[in-house]
Amino acid sequence: MPVNNINISAAVITLNEENNIRDCLASLAWVDEIVVVDSLSTDKTRDIAESMGAKVIDQAFLGHVKQKQLAVDSCTYDWVIALDADERVTDPLRDEIVRLFSTTNESDLRPGYSVARKSFHLGRWIMHGGWYPDRNIRLFNRKSGHWTGTNPHDVIAIEGKAGHLKSALEHYVFSDLAHNVQTNNSYSSISAKILFEENKKPSFFKLLIKPPGKFIETYFVKRGFLDGMPGFIIAVGAAYSMFLKYAKLWEHYHLSKKQT
Repeated sequence: MPVNNINISAAVITLNEENNIRDCLASLAWVDEIVVVDSLSTDKTRDIAESMGAKVIDQAFLGHVKQKQLAVDSCTYDWVIALDADERVTDPLRDEIVRLFSTTNESDLRPGYSVARKSFHLGRWIMHGGWYPDRNIRLFNRKSGHWTGTNPHDVIAIEGKAGHLKSALEHYVFSDLAHNVQTNNSYSSISAKILFEENKKPSFFKLLIKPPGKFIETYFVKRGFLDGMPGFIIAVGAAYSMFLKYAKLWEHYHLSKKQT
């Protein structure tokens, strides 16, 4: 139902998310429309989304930024809440948004609102190491905002000053440690390719310094040690992901030299 005569759409992108999509969409049952852009899933993601009333659009993956922008562009209404399939709108966050829209004239609303994100991994909520509050704009008016960033790190940019919601999203980031490793491998490949396409050259100094620097940043500076063993594992994984990124850049560079 519209809140104070303001309709809200939800935009979600998916790929083989049958284990997540039901809970994600259930947390969005209060919005006026749910749009799911699916990257040709081979599991039951599409069927589950349609059974829960979502409008599903099939689209081969265009990259994180373009795929998420397609979902926003496919919405009927200007106010959009954007989620990943492994995220959930908590009841307090839903209530806060409804209360905001119920008590504020649309002309007085900010162009977008940032939301903190609380991530669950390795059996606990990870509250340090740069993982929380992980605040980003997720509720916005698409007349004043759009997805941007460098794949795989996408962000919503808005025209004007953002508001801040107090309640958090829940993020079930990885199914297990193997999933974490797979994602680090995938994201480091994307990042290395982008660096190569930007004509960035490999550097032994960066390969040597940046991985331990990332560990120190995650574990000590951002206090990942307060999350116990999961915090240590996450910091090591972040350092290794950084190593892979620059090692793969070296690989791209030297393979291209052999081909010329």
